[in-house]
Amino acid sequence: MTTDWVAVASTKELGRRRKLRVEVDGLAIALFEAAGQVYAFADSCIHQDRSLAKGTLLHGKVICPGHQWQFDLETGYEESQDRCQPTYPVRVEAGTVYVNPGTSAATAGREREEAQA
Repeated sequence: MTTDWVAVASTKELGRRRKLRVEVDGLAIALFEAAGQVYAFADSCIHQDRSLAKGTLLHGKVICPGHQWQFDLETGYEESQDRCQPTYPVRVEAGTVYVNPGTSAATAGREREEAQA
């Protein structure tokens, strides 16, 4: 898998729906736009592998369509379950959305969970 920034979509593709599923080297990524920011999550929910791109955006959270787990857009953290959904760094330049799929922004959160277990 690549560890570099990869152009995955245009802001126009993300469009009004504010969510989009993309793939990078076989890795499914769900993109979400909220309050002018773009966020990237591993598309398969850590709970039961449901597609987060089919979920709902509400109050700064992505709500999984399966069992309504609510993942924070900034961190991927699910408060009621004390777990993190993997997220990826995103940047937007000149209308193009770039993701760095080789770096999970939630790695620190998962390591914290493992240390507490």
